[in-house]
Amino acid sequence: MMMSFLNPESTRVYGAPLHAANRDFMARYPGDSGRRQPVHTVYGGAHLFKYDSASRLGGVALSAMKQYAPDWETFAAAIGLPGAEPVALKSDRVLPDRFDAHGTDPTKQGDTAAEPFARTVYSRVMEKLRAEPVEDFRLDYEDGYGNRPDTEEDAHAHSGAREVAEGMRRQTLPPFIGIRVKPLNEEMRVRSLRTLEIFLTTLVHETQGNLPPNFVITLPKITISQQVEFFSIALATLEQGLGLKRGSLRFEMMIETPQVILGSDGTSVLPGILAAAHGRAVAAHFGSYDYTAGVNITSAHQRMRHPACDFARHMMQVAFAGTGLWLSDGSTAVLPVGEHPVEEGQAPTEAQARQNRASVHRAWKLHYDDIQDSLVRGFYQG
Repeated sequence: MMMSFLNPESTRVYGAPLHAANRDFMARYPGDSGRRQPVHTVYGGAHLFKYDSASRLGGVALSAMKQYAPDWETFAAAIGLPGAEPVALKSDRVLPDRFDAHGTDPTKQGDTAAEPFARTVYSRVMEKLRAEPVEDFRLDYEDGYGNRPDTEEDAHAHSGAREVAEGMRRQTLPPFIGIRVKPLNEEMRVRSLRTLEIFLTTLVHETQGNLPPNFVITLPKITISQQVEFFSIALATLEQGLGLKRGSLRFEMMIETPQVILGSDGTSVLPGILAAAHGRAVAAHFGSYDYTAGVNITSAHQRMRHPACDFARHMMQVAFAGTGLWLSDGSTAVLPVGEHPVEEGQAPTEAQARQNRASVHRAWKLHYDDIQDSLVRGFYQG
């Protein structure tokens, strides 16, 4: 019989550190939870939020589709689906006066290989806009809100919470919802916590102690891990004071400053901020425009597909791989609106209508291309 020098008994003593290290590794990198991740997050000024904001946004989107893409062919051409006729060839075509889920044009005959795919995409987009136009909404008390007198922001913290509570009662909220507070730098941290406490206190009072499903708080412009540590403690304090279940207040970390990518000691701050969250962080959102501004890229060249963004996003992927943290890409800054505003009750000229359509289609195409780029790079939310 061959003698074993590496039997379990002999390795137990010197194998103990490896066993502990393996367990620590598995705790740090548990992998994907399998929970549903929203495909997008809509940020809107908190002062404008209403209990039915999600359905209102859906209505705006449906109106835009009716006006600028009333059939699958126009939509496919606008965003450049495979096999679609180029937008330039269709821009002068008179759009049909119809609007249905499939975009069928009775004046068109024949079929192509691209038609089933493009028609299916159009149909699913329409169904999504009708059933669930917004998956995740953030009441924004930061960039989308600005700096206001304390009395005004206090009032909007109260009113925003009451609207969320009304949405809970009426079941009109999107599947994911939350708020974005101001950053925790020295200038804003007191105001940030004040808004957070007013909002949560009002919401819990209005709902008899309940939070909406998938409620999350977004912490912007993180520069040091101490901000995340401080925020985690503040959330635990609020949970205890408001009688909420421990761990019910979760948050997202916005990655939008150069200093959080690479700290003053030459190492990445990203692993440290995740550790400082003490299990409360659910996602990391990339802020492409603040980040590019932070590395002195002028506004004319600030875009999601700038090479500087590629570096930051890959740093996020490497730092957070296997942790179960959701990653979300930045936003497309160009809005799909016409160049010529039209007063209610008035009709644009033929030239204005053509230019408006071209402007909207360009913005749709840019957004589509940004999304495709995000998917290729492994970011499935934006």
